[in-house]
Amino acid sequence: MAKKESTISESQIMADVKAGNIAPVYLLTGEEGYYIDQLSDFFEGNIVPEENRDFDQTVVYGRDVHMADVVAYANQFPMMSEHRLVLVKEAQDIALREWELLTAYLEKATQQSVLVLCYRNKWKDKRTKLYAALKKGAVVYERNKLYDSEVPTWILTYVKQHGRSITEKAALLMYEALGNNLSKQSNELQKLFLSVKEGGTITDAEIERNVGVSKDYNIFELQNAIGRKDVVRCNKIVNYFADNPKSAPMPVVIANLYEYLMKVMIYHQLTDKSQYAAASALGVNPYFVKDYEGAARHYTLPKLAACIGYLHDADVRSKGVRNTGTVTDGELLKELVFKIIH
Repeated sequence: MAKKESTISESQIMADVKAGNIAPVYLLTGEEGYYIDQLSDFFEGNIVPEENRDFDQTVVYGRDVHMADVVAYANQFPMMSEHRLVLVKEAQDIALREWELLTAYLEKATQQSVLVLCYRNKWKDKRTKLYAALKKGAVVYERNKLYDSEVPTWILTYVKQHGRSITEKAALLMYEALGNNLSKQSNELQKLFLSVKEGGTITDAEIERNVGVSKDYNIFELQNAIGRKDVVRCNKIVNYFADNPKSAPMPVVIANLYEYLMKVMIYHQLTDKSQYAAASALGVNPYFVKDYEGAARHYTLPKLAACIGYLHDADVRSKGVRNTGTVTDGELLKELVFKIIH
């Protein structure tokens, strides 16, 4: 199922505000807190001049206020500035029954106030009268979490925006270490920027030193070893994972191996296997196309189909289905990799 995204981007909201096109109410919602925080900080720093914030800026948390208080704050006129800002962080903590008070406010929102509601979750029910009123009378921004496959590309882009580069392997290691939590990714990358100056490149060695993930024993290396059918290397990595289960949780390993093997299947069926055409079709850096080419020589399409079946079986068993409870994730992983490479 396609992921629903905001009809307006964070960059568009920022551009509109800077251009003076400011709405009276903003609802910032969705599962991805990183962008909600980014926009919250932007509003806090760009609506009311710093010298007037004691008079015209109110920042509250949902757990500390009622919606009646929020509406009362928003109905106040600015004292020293063109606009008054009312910023509600963690707005999802306000009891849902109180949100109906917002409907009347939306019908005659004070144009001199900017009410920003940071709701860090999916909106529970979009069929309500309240949500219809929000869509009509507010700017509704929604951003859900990235798919796992999108995170390495997000890391590459984020690093580039900060004047540095990062190797694809290093980006994959960052994803492996921190998953799709963009706030954690951003925090760790900011720490890396202290040791890798502008114009420099973040390597897998930097990730190992600063983030704590091994550059030799990780899912990326396991994929390569499987692609080469390197039995010795596969066993070393799998044994490391079994001894250090937090370094590679079973769901993460299965998801990554599934994506990897599916790309090998896609490579098999490409009519144009030239480096850049294949890289575009697979969604990888051209440098890594040779790895998929090598894997395709070792794995036929029927074998790959069987491997996908092994992954499904391991996934089900790791969740307690068809498993007696005596087999650990480490043992399941050893069995899975053995089946794939033999």
